[in-house]
Amino acid sequence: MPTATKTSRVRRLAGKPAPRPAARLKISWPWALRNARGLQILELAAFREFPWLIHGFSTRVGGASHLDSGEPVLNLGFTDWDSRENVLKNRGRFQSAIGGCHAVLVPLKQFHSAVVHPFKAAPKEPCRGDALVTQAPGLLLGVQTADCLPILLVDPNKRVVAAIHAGWRGTLARIAQKTVGEMRMRFACKPGDILAALGPAIGACCYKVGTELVAQFTSQFADAEQYFDELRTGEEPNPLQWLNRMPPGHQPPPSKVRLDLPKANRLQLLAAGLRDANIFVSELCTACHAGLFFSYRRESAHSGRQLSAVAVRT
Repeated sequence: MPTATKTSRVRRLAGKPAPRPAARLKISWPWALRNARGLQILELAAFREFPWLIHGFSTRVGGASHLDSGEPVLNLGFTDWDSRENVLKNRGRFQSAIGGCHAVLVPLKQFHSAVVHPFKAAPKEPCRGDALVTQAPGLLLGVQTADCLPILLVDPNKRVVAAIHAGWRGTLARIAQKTVGEMRMRFACKPGDILAALGPAIGACCYKVGTELVAQFTSQFADAEQYFDELRTGEEPNPLQWLNRMPPGHQPPPSKVRLDLPKANRLQLLAAGLRDANIFVSELCTACHAGLFFSYRRESAHSGRQLSAVAVRT
């Protein structure tokens, strides 16, 4: 088991959410941004210690796709603005860059659920769901994101891997916890052995949601108030004050709060039995870093998709 720190300390803009170029972005250990075949791949040092493991979080840099501006981008999802041919080329380049060119990509038809699919062999057709688990070598499990949180799980003792797509609906439905449950039930994994990499996602700095989500989360989780980041609201009123039936004073209840998806899923993984030292959070906000990531919140229908993938090497 590698010696791991707590969550990673990726340097942020000092309170400035404006986009910054990828070349200027500083990423600190245990995360690394690796240049490979004209692409930039985000990796976790703890995972690279296992020679039998393939993994990587894609960025938008490089690729065969082009935006209206002429910028070449690595779009890995089938979108209206891009051709299927380009996406397939991009997926091939990404697999080659992470060392998985001989693996079979197992994609998902994601629909913001808590559906987890364990696999022993590659399915003939993509399944509907938002998490994949396998122990079989040569299956590259991939989830697409453009603000939602990608999570890769690895049990180095059982050599079991999982890929999770966690939006707010999946987080509300406990998809991370349910994936750990599948690993325990299907493969006899021990939660204390599992390592978790929480990749780039929209951060609490940018993810404003309606206050009705607070009510939904507090009805399901005793620690739900920690899911909503009230430290970055500036001059706005305390977004959770009204939920505690405290006198709101002269300020009306807020219409928006900020949901912290990485923090919420980290807390759920802890509740599932993972060790704090084995959970690594990239802390990279997709909405802040326009030069490195796609963001649906920022770009809407013109956004591409990142792919986060993990596999047991053949």
